[in-house]
Amino acid sequence: AGIESRGFIFGAALAYKLNAGFIPIRKPNKLPAETIKESYSLEYGSDTIEMHADAIKSGDRVLIIDDLLATGGTAIAACNLVKKAGGEVVSTAFIIELNPLKGREKIEACGVKVLSMLNYDLD
Repeated sequence: AGIESRGFIFGAALAYKLNAGFIPIRKPNKLPAETIKESYSLEYGSDTIEMHADAIKSGDRVLIIDDLLATGGTAIAACNLVKKAGGEVVSTAFIIELNPLKGREKIEACGVKVLSMLNYDLD
């Protein structure tokens, strides 16, 4: 599953390489079929993401991918969507992780593994 919008680029390419399906997770009212949604808090308010209600079958194993891990709010909401649909989140993966914002700790506290390619301390 890829989180809008750069997660689509990396997620679709990875799904193709793994010969797996791809699930877009988007902002509200962007997907054409029936959706399920999850709201989450931001530093400055709240937001919501959606996924097709029929995108996951019970027991499906899902990798969630996005370009950036900051506070982890969007990724945790995506994990919650997958779990709500009956899927199992195998891992999350990110191109860049901003270490001081502690998103990794928040995601791992939910029992989900985190992989990232580049880590920045912002010093």
